Amino acid sequence: MSIILGVYFSGTGNTKHCVETFVKQYDNNGIAVSIESPNVIEAVSAHNTIVLGYPIYFSNMPKIVRDFIDKNKNCFQNKKIYIIATMGLFSGDGAACSARVLQKYSAIILGGLHLKMPDCVGDKKALKKSTQANHELIVQADKKIAVAVQRLKDGNPHKEGLGFLYHMAGLFGQRLWFYGKTATYKQKPNIDIDKCIGCGRCVSICPMKNIVIQNGKAVSHNQCTLCYRCFSHCPTQALTILGKQVYEQCLFEKYS
Repeated sequence: MSIILGVYFSGTGNTKHCVETFVKQYDNNGIAVSIESPNVIEAVSAHNTIVLGYPIYFSNMPKIVRDFIDKNKNCFQNKKIYIIATMGLFSGDGAACSARVLQKYSAIILGGLHLKMPDCVGDKKALKKSTQANHELIVQADKKIAVAVQRLKDGNPHKEGLGFLYHMAGLFGQRLWFYGKTATYKQKPNIDIDKCIGCGRCVSICPMKNIVIQNGKAVSHNQCTLCYRCFSHCPTQALTILGKQVYEQCLFEKYS
């Protein structure tokens, strides 16, 4: 059995890549599983050291991640957890958002790592970078992961996002002003029924089972966790989340 387990939530592939890369470099036999996997709790129970990864939305962790931790709180007791938070622009105390909850459930926090990756919010033009710039973000993140792995092995792990100053940055940088964005699930995505062809792709990949096909068209309900997975996979660009226009569908594979 591997000595370390990666557990992640990933909308467009960024966090999946980061966690998989980290655990493989730490232990060649290391594996990573999504929180959506039916075997994830079995895997967590079988490992003492966990690398937990998730994207940051408005200086907070996605609602789906918070619910996963709360629902399975007993599984994290006395587990050693290293937290990876990925973000497009700003995190603040991204790693600590889960660390505070996990510590409440008696987990041991080993460290935290913040990694800038391509922004998945493809319906806000101001956040867009060139393909080459996004590729360079991945290159730099991989280099930082290599350093972080060695530091964890040396007993001197990164502590990004875990201190008081990080907490203040996250709180006053975004979370106080945008707490409502991540406190609950949302009535999204917005679906352009004229563009929707009813292919069902969004239905099959939504982590919340939030979208259904009715009368040949996709219909959303009120369980969106803002992961942008459906947005980035829609073949006709019929979906938007926070903005009103599709500027770019931002899957990790496009930039790697």
